[in-house]
Formats: sequence, C-alpha cells, structure tokens
Amino acid sequence: MKATIKTQGTQFTVEKGDKLFTNRFPDTEEGDQVKIDEVLMIVEDGKSTFGTPTIEGASVTVKILENKKDKKIIVFKKKRRQGYKRRRGHRQLLSVIEVESIDKK
Repeated sequence: MKATIKTQGTQFTVEKGDKLFTNRFPDTEEGDQVKIDEVLMIVEDGKSTFGTPTIEGASVTVKILENKKDKKIIVFKKKRRQGYKRRRGHRQLLSVIEVESIDKK
C-alpha cells in the first residue's frame, strides 16, 4: 500500500518502512510517534483513492528516528561596484522519520 502525504509543507509518496528527511517536527524527541492526518491519496492493490483535498479517516503513523541539523549552506549577496557584500550561513533543522503504518478507514 502506498500513500501520498503532506507534512511540514512538502508532499511525499510513502510505503511502510520508508525513511524520510523532513523539516523538524516541533516538540518531539527521538522515538516519538507522530500521526499524520493529511493523506492526499492511497493506492491499494492497484486501486487509487483520492481525497478532496484529503481522505477523511486516513492517517499515516511515523516514528521519529533522529532530530538533527542539515549541512551548512552559505548565503552570499553582492552588488558589483558598490562595495556591498553579505555572507551568512544557515543550517536547516531536520527530522529523520520512518513510516510505521498506513491506516485507511
């Protein structure tokens, strides 16, 4: 069974056992279980069920494996011949999650 979910502003198509990197879930620790109710589509035995925009009663349960930071990216701004330069770094907060179950009602 596959499901397309929307979480933390992005959409993923997942199956049981998949591991994903998403934006950090607020107020969670490693080992916590999170229930995602925004299920947009479910494919089961070749039959698709679409939501308008979500499927009522459907949910995906995920387990937080790790909360960490992504690699640093450098944000550099410059205007030529003006003497204007700005250099900043940014590290995105991430959660590593694993899909435990897909429930359809």
